[in-house]
Amino acid sequence: MPQPRVIYWFRTDLRLHDSPALKAALDLKPEFMYPIWTWDPHYVYHARVGSNRWQFLLDCQNDLSKSITKLNPKSKLFLIREAPQTLFPKLFKEWKITHLVYEKDTDAYGRDRDNKVNEIAKEAGVEVITRYGRTLYDSDELVEKNNNKPTMSISQVQAAGAKIGGIPRPVSSPKSLPDPGPTKLSFTQQRPASSPDINAIQRDAEEKSYTSLAGPNGDFAVPSMEELGLKPATTSHRGGETIGLKMLDEIIENEDYTATFEKPKTAPTAFEPQATTLLSPHMHFGSVSCREFYWRVQDVVSKYKGKASKPPVSLTGQLLFRDMYFGAQAALGYAFGQTYNNPQCRFIPWHLPSEIDTKTGLITGKYLVDNAEAEIHFKRWKEGRTGFPWIDALMRQLKLEGWIHHLGRHAVACFLTRGGCYIDWERGAEVFEEWLIDHEAACNIGNWQWLSCTAFFAQFFRCYSPVAFPQKWDKEGEFIRRYVPELKDFDKKYIYEPWKAPIVDQKKWGCLVKGDGSEGAGGATQTYPKPMFDFATQRDICLQGMKNAYHIGLYGNDPKVLDGTWRKLFDDHAEGPTEGTNGPPGAMVKHEDENAEGNGAESDNQETPTAPKDSKKRNGKIGTKEKNEHKRQASQSTLDSMVTRKKKKA
Repeated sequence: MPQPRVIYWFRTDLRLHDSPALKAALDLKPEFMYPIWTWDPHYVYHARVGSNRWQFLLDCQNDLSKSITKLNPKSKLFLIREAPQTLFPKLFKEWKITHLVYEKDTDAYGRDRDNKVNEIAKEAGVEVITRYGRTLYDSDELVEKNNNKPTMSISQVQAAGAKIGGIPRPVSSPKSLPDPGPTKLSFTQQRPASSPDINAIQRDAEEKSYTSLAGPNGDFAVPSMEELGLKPATTSHRGGETIGLKMLDEIIENEDYTATFEKPKTAPTAFEPQATTLLSPHMHFGSVSCREFYWRVQDVVSKYKGKASKPPVSLTGQLLFRDMYFGAQAALGYAFGQTYNNPQCRFIPWHLPSEIDTKTGLITGKYLVDNAEAEIHFKRWKEGRTGFPWIDALMRQLKLEGWIHHLGRHAVACFLTRGGCYIDWERGAEVFEEWLIDHEAACNIGNWQWLSCTAFFAQFFRCYSPVAFPQKWDKEGEFIRRYVPELKDFDKKYIYEPWKAPIVDQKKWGCLVKGDGSEGAGGATQTYPKPMFDFATQRDICLQGMKNAYHIGLYGNDPKVLDGTWRKLFDDHAEGPTEGTNGPPGAMVKHEDENAEGNGAESDNQETPTAPKDSKKRNGKIGTKEKNEHKRQASQSTLDSMVTRKKKKA
């Protein structure tokens, strides 16, 4: 019987250490093994990927290719520039492949892609072998042990995990790799359509990564940023298994940090170095194995003589959160990434609702502007010019570096959704998808649902203040001075509220608080925008809207949400696109706000802008058609457990 001829298909497992799927391929004792990566147009054109994440991916691929060559000078990562769905039928035949091996992927698109490839392999007589390795537990098995339901809490993950059994120890790195066979490609490349290109905004030159199957030099090399037509990366964070394992080594060497880590106690304002591990992008691309991380941490904790932290706040607890989100996505598929038709996601009539393709039931990636002021707020939030320095510093750090601390993510997500702008969490998730170097679809979606209190977490009255919360960590405002440099000379008294500084001091410190930030700096004196709304007022509007929506109690798969008749349950003056008694499916609107274009200018002497709902005539109450409102209790937190409202003295 001839020896197997194997394709090992790398995806989100760009490493040689602890790779159960790679071990399965090597256990076949193949005559030839081809380590390949297929250049999938889904990610090139249709998934939001910014330059920083592209650079991190290319780093990981180049590092892996070098590591493969060290083990076998004849081998490398063979990057083939065609979609896997069209490439594999030809490649199986050309290279006389008997086995295809890859790491399991439960992302919604990844599952569809792999199912199609599996069908192609079956037709070609190619045996497919898969192993899970992206998560601590097999996500499908986790769901099965959770009574075939999505994992929506850490306790569910722990209970289901206990039924599965212990988390396996990492497998050893290979000492050698088989030769690849002949690499001739005599078939014609099927070039993908490049339109629509959702990443066109990331490019400053023509995208040329599909000029030929094996690349411009015919050597299967990893593409360059220039080939992709991408703007240069701005992050200093670099990818690759070599770097990732070195970072892990440095973390493990600090036994006190490793054993006592409690994520809620880490400072979101820390930089150079940051307060957390920054291994999340390595987890996403698989340049560091989650099991390697888990067991190296657990071994330190087991031997630690002091009081060690425990899940969910410990380092290993963070991996359980990751598994929780992967389990939810594995169970729900595409519906997990949206409110519409999602049985686990609460329906809130947010501003800027997603456009829905009623034939597929899926969001299209576009949104509708139901309110022009909300659109202005969204743009200012994304561009880091809200007029709240803490929020702006975080958004500028995110765009520049591709990463922000988890509590920073909490702050900006709360501000955009339930604690400030009342804008759809799906808008924020899209921005994070574009800019994060550690973007993991399951985790990003899950975190946005958590922070918007639409799933996983329900204490919507806990809101992050853009002033008091960061002051807890950074009274001097060093984080603000780093990422909002126009405020670097402001006194700490005003660093979080620069609009309160006297004009004479603003001039002395070289920055005037005026306008909306769209005019840019000019001359010796810079400008920083005024706050785009009164936070306390807008927070209360959001809280009232959340109370109303929670009281009505709809979820994304409710028939009233699916057919648009949910509106009859909300007062016309409730926050969001609530007018009328019926309308399009989901929160879509029939007509967008006619003032959506060109309505963003603010005069220097303008009062603080009104909240979005003020464009409707208020009747003094924001509520439902049923008189169900209740006053917020005095003890309910408004600053994430830091400050509570006190009752007025009689």
